[in-house]
Amino acid sequence: MRFRIRPRLAAFWLPCLVSLGVIAAGSAGHAAEDPLVGRAIAGFTLPDFHGQSRSLADWDDSKLVVVAFLGNECPLARTYTPRLMKLADTYGPQGVAFVAINANVQDTLTEIADFVHAIKLDFPLLKDATGEVTDLFGAQRTPEVFVLDRERVVRYHGRVDDQFGVGVHRAKVQRADLAAALDDLLAGREVQVAATETPGCYIGRARRTPPTGSITYTKHVAAIFNRHCVECHRNEELAPFSLASYADLEAWTPTIGEVLRDGRMPPWFADPQYGVWANDCSLSAADKQLVLEWIDNGAPEGDPADLPPAPKFTTGWRIGHPDGTYSMKAPYTVPAEGVLDYQHFTVDPQFTEDKWIVAAEARPGNPAVVHHIVLFVVPRSAPDLEGSSDLSQIGGGGAGAQLLAIYAPGMPPWQYPAGGAMKVPKDSKFVLQMHYTTNGTEQTDLSSVGLKFADPKEVKQVVRNGMSINFGFEIPPGAANYKVTATSKFRKDTLVLQLFPHMHYRGKSFRIEAFYPDGAHEVLLDVPKYDFNWQLRYDLAQPKLMPKGTKMVSTAYYDNSADNPRNPDPTETVRFGLQSFEEMMVGYYTFIRPDEQPHAEEEVAATSPAGGD
Repeated sequence: MRFRIRPRLAAFWLPCLVSLGVIAAGSAGHAAEDPLVGRAIAGFTLPDFHGQSRSLADWDDSKLVVVAFLGNECPLARTYTPRLMKLADTYGPQGVAFVAINANVQDTLTEIADFVHAIKLDFPLLKDATGEVTDLFGAQRTPEVFVLDRERVVRYHGRVDDQFGVGVHRAKVQRADLAAALDDLLAGREVQVAATETPGCYIGRARRTPPTGSITYTKHVAAIFNRHCVECHRNEELAPFSLASYADLEAWTPTIGEVLRDGRMPPWFADPQYGVWANDCSLSAADKQLVLEWIDNGAPEGDPADLPPAPKFTTGWRIGHPDGTYSMKAPYTVPAEGVLDYQHFTVDPQFTEDKWIVAAEARPGNPAVVHHIVLFVVPRSAPDLEGSSDLSQIGGGGAGAQLLAIYAPGMPPWQYPAGGAMKVPKDSKFVLQMHYTTNGTEQTDLSSVGLKFADPKEVKQVVRNGMSINFGFEIPPGAANYKVTATSKFRKDTLVLQLFPHMHYRGKSFRIEAFYPDGAHEVLLDVPKYDFNWQLRYDLAQPKLMPKGTKMVSTAYYDNSADNPRNPDPTETVRFGLQSFEEMMVGYYTFIRPDEQPHAEEEVAATSPAGGD
């Protein structure tokens, strides 16, 4: 059965997919020359989801008509639909009509009705089953808007505004393009910016030519998708559409081809020259080329007898049934719009004895609005942070807290090697740091964490988290390539298990290197194109020995210039801070010391911040 609309899950992916998935193509700049501007739209007639015919002539009395192409499962279309509704409320009394068109072959009338009711859309949404009206406009993506003047000539074509785009999730709108165009036309002026690039999902068009070639979905492509995509892209999981069957994905092949060519999917950013990673989800060059050739050939389905067995995935908790689950005290209400500071919630597990953690999984209650979760362990004596945005209250600017788990798109739960476990003292409590993103409708969230415990007698190795961190940098306004470093020196032989670079929106690249006592040097991890939307952890296929005296140096570069479309404010001097509009420079790592007894006192690796230059 084909995947059905999942408004809650689809909306979750907006902050991620603006850079790496469905929301593909188009820059945030102006289209220099747009052949669609100046095109006359003679007229059209299409049914709405009730089956009632509506014609462009129905709005003959309107001064202007805004035609918006939307899609049910496109996260960006879902986010911008409420904004279009607000614009309709503002400009409707001034003689501007709004109408939407859905041309996706995969979106049925029933699903369109579900979309309308979920979004509470209050202007007409029509279905273009043949694509003829879409061709008339020349529309390619959702959301894509056209403004027709009194003579029904296109006077503006492009995006709604510039807040979201490829790799862009601005704190606020810098240019409201559609509103500006309407203001110009209503005032009798020529539209100042008549065309903008349109980021969004490709419209799922009906195939007009038969597929060709010997590469088929059933014989070649299904196995690749099963290995690399279906764990997230399946019903009731986080990704906004399913890739579990040919019927699910057929209409999405143009978008799939685009994100593969651009390297935005699957989400993996480590330079393959350095390190071998247990959780590497990237496609091989051969698999990528095969899928692209299949798409270019029209995506033939093939013989059902060639279809490989469907993969089996863990449902619910990915670590298995937890020994303990701990939730926020009460649901948190996320508003429909705006940018939220990080929120912190204290959870007291009421441990009466020390606990040894072998697996930890932070789990969002509402993936529609949870961008990431960081689980810290703090002393029970620390103040409660219920609903607070300030983690610094616990001391050390938040750095004094012990990191236990992180949830983020694409990151597997934290699980440790056999015999290894992380100690949580009995006098501890948890702090959940929540990064929420708004999605156009008010939401609530009640997130949890699940833990699996080890018998202390069976713990042979102590797993610890360390960090190379720099608190002292100041990134000047407009700096496009600002360097910041931090160093950890290992006082004992240490085995590193995982690496996790962390920056915010100005983060550009991140490299972690080892400088050994014998003078040798090695790049452990290189992320040449850092993306805040994906908080990825890199798990070494084999633990890496850092001999006593080794220095681990993390080097990060930041783009605080106006050319960085994600930059919250290029005029600010940027310092360390926990909020995403500030910056962080942390090279987290998970490690064990081979000679350490499980119940010995901790001797933390020395960490010395180093300044930027």
